[in-house]
Amino acid sequence: MGYERDYAPIPPPVPRWRERLQQYWLLVRGDRPIGWLLLLWPTWWGLWLAAKGVPPWWTLVVFSLGVWLTRAAGCVINDYADRWLDPHVERTMQRPLATGAVGGREALAVFAVLMLVAFALVLTMNRLTIYLSLVGVVLAASYPYLKRYTYLPQVYLGMAFGWGIPMAFAAIQGEVPAVAWLLYIANILWATAYDTWYAMVDRDDDLRMGAKSTAILFGEMDLVAQGILYALFAYALFLVGRRAELGMYYWSALGVAAVLVACEFWMARARDRDGCFRAFLHNQWVGMVVFAGIALDLGLRAAR
Repeated sequence: MGYERDYAPIPPPVPRWRERLQQYWLLVRGDRPIGWLLLLWPTWWGLWLAAKGVPPWWTLVVFSLGVWLTRAAGCVINDYADRWLDPHVERTMQRPLATGAVGGREALAVFAVLMLVAFALVLTMNRLTIYLSLVGVVLAASYPYLKRYTYLPQVYLGMAFGWGIPMAFAAIQGEVPAVAWLLYIANILWATAYDTWYAMVDRDDDLRMGAKSTAILFGEMDLVAQGILYALFAYALFLVGRRAELGMYYWSALGVAAVLVACEFWMARARDRDGCFRAFLHNQWVGMVVFAGIALDLGLRAAR
């Protein structure tokens, strides 16, 4: 008695160009928008404050695309610098450079293309913005190497992530006033705090491999240090609001942001990996709420 066998169809091979694009997409963290948002919100804080409302549309386009491009480039150069470390860290061992799916020279080529496109966008801005962008390139390219030599790479990350703030004021006002630097300092404090949550996820692996971070520096006092950082962040935003003469909507937003930060401490109270990572991710809402307060306050003021 005869019978028939069912064979599962063999899927066609994935074209090489599509496979490479997929690896590059993973390399630039295209599947993880959290880093882009943590860069975007402070840049938009600066744009709206500098314009005292909605910024010019082309400036908004340039800075929003520039944020994505520079964040993507930062991820590439970070993985290139950490290719000695990432294969030994649970959270990063599957990244394309760590697995060998993307080579070192390939990664540097991707980094160069991303930065060139970002710079081409900046060239449509004024001269001061172009000069400041060169500082931004140095910050983005040098940050990944600091974790070998200093316990404060999170502070430097804040300097790199917030550089869009003085650039935004330069693009719109042609200068960088004191309120821009206050906002920049606020972002440095905020980025140091949220990236410390991130570093607490990797603390055991970093200790084993000899990498450095604020999470290792703070040790058992990490939650206390985090409380101080977030308090200073709130105070810096208070000074920004007072100097920019912002009103009720901004102050209400800061109150909501304070509640969100308190939730982060509850998430990370046990210092476990999952809790600290959730606390890190939660900061996208903090940035969004602060932006909403700025945009609402300035928008309603302009409508009067």
